[in-house]
Amino acid sequence: MNLEAAMRLAIEQAERVKGGTYPNPPVGAVILDSDNEVAGVGATEPPGGPHAEVLALRRAGERAVGGTAVVTLEPCNHHGRTPPCVDALVAAGVSTVAYAVADPNPVAAGGASRLAEIGLEVVAGVLADRVAGGTLREWLHKQRTGLPHVTWKFATSVDGRSAAADGSSQWITSEAARADVHRRRAVADAVLVGTGTVFVDDPLLTARLPDGSLAERQPLRVVVGEREISYESKVLNDDSRTMVIRTRDPHEVLKALSDRTDVLLEGGPTLAGAFLRAGVIDRILAYIGPILLGGPITAIDDVGVLSIAHAQRWRFDGVESIGPDVLLSLVQG
Repeated sequence: MNLEAAMRLAIEQAERVKGGTYPNPPVGAVILDSDNEVAGVGATEPPGGPHAEVLALRRAGERAVGGTAVVTLEPCNHHGRTPPCVDALVAAGVSTVAYAVADPNPVAAGGASRLAEIGLEVVAGVLADRVAGGTLREWLHKQRTGLPHVTWKFATSVDGRSAAADGSSQWITSEAARADVHRRRAVADAVLVGTGTVFVDDPLLTARLPDGSLAERQPLRVVVGEREISYESKVLNDDSRTMVIRTRDPHEVLKALSDRTDVLLEGGPTLAGAFLRAGVIDRILAYIGPILLGGPITAIDDVGVLSIAHAQRWRFDGVESIGPDVLLSLVQG
């Protein structure tokens, strides 16, 4: 197995634990033996548990000697809740360490330099773009900005309507698209809506499995706005924890969620417009159903654009089919 194939396997490991490692990043690791065969795999466990490299080394055992460690993030070089991963790699006797993304945290960084100084071969940047835009996207954003990464998710018809003229919106997109949303909720730290959505839709905002049962991991449910919501609202049930934030200022909302990394914004057009005007949305996920609705109910309200010259410019970083629907992923820049 070559380094890129091993990194793809490490990414798969990281994807399995995404959402369950906060405040640590979701990292995957693969140990190849001296014949370049897979000897062990691992992914970071919840805080206090071992990091990906340590688990992979345990599973590889003696086969790690003279082998290669392939990790999605540069091995850490500090003693936090657990000892430095650099120490574990050296003690295991690997000869080469390959990683995708350098650790931007100044406290944990320096692992690659230390390994090279000891005499190990170090290969940096293996599938770096895929990792940085995938499993580590939100964590890297938090490291750069100190703020949670915000993804605005919405579903519309082909003509950009989020509901029919009478307000009905179930269902614009397919069961497959809805299942994808629940999968994303299960790895998010928080799901955010406004009070208007609670009044109109009375959503649960839980992550559910295809059979309708609750997923093992649930995000924090967040309701923002100045109006009181009913104590009987479904969002206040016992399926998950709920935070109510009495403000409509997106910056104040993110300040209240500063301990989170991955926030999924599912609010209606008013809340989405406010977050876009404030410039605090980092990614857009648009689920487009192959239907036409017409009418006045659009996915977003005014975002302060008066002419095409002032349009907000985004770029596609992914387009995929989900059942009969299309999912567009957009990022700034």
